[in-house]
Amino acid sequence: MIQRFGSGERMSEAVVHNGTVYLAGQVAADIDQGVEGQTRQVLASVDRLLAEAGSDKTKVLRAEIFLADITDFAEMNLAWDAWVPAGATPARATVEARLYRPEVLVEILVTAAV
Repeated sequence: MIQRFGSGERMSEAVVHNGTVYLAGQVAADIDQGVEGQTRQVLASVDRLLAEAGSDKTKVLRAEIFLADITDFAEMNLAWDAWVPAGATPARATVEARLYRPEVLVEILVTAAV
């Protein structure tokens, strides 16, 4: 069985299959903030979507983080380190990428167990 959450014409915000939840890339709603503020917003969205799918951040298996500017790595990590549970750190990759709008500084994609 496949469950879809927040489905639209182009994509779903989350898809659950076989005990795993796959989140679409999440970006901040308030793009006037810096990378730390945007990261905090994104992680709040991740929390909300994981809860809706029956999971939480302690069950995150993998995170892919896209930064518009890799020099923002340390600032992004301020928000990440405050969010990620000690002892439950997922596999993670962080890369620099051109995001869909110049004001979007970070996008995070998460896979988690349910």
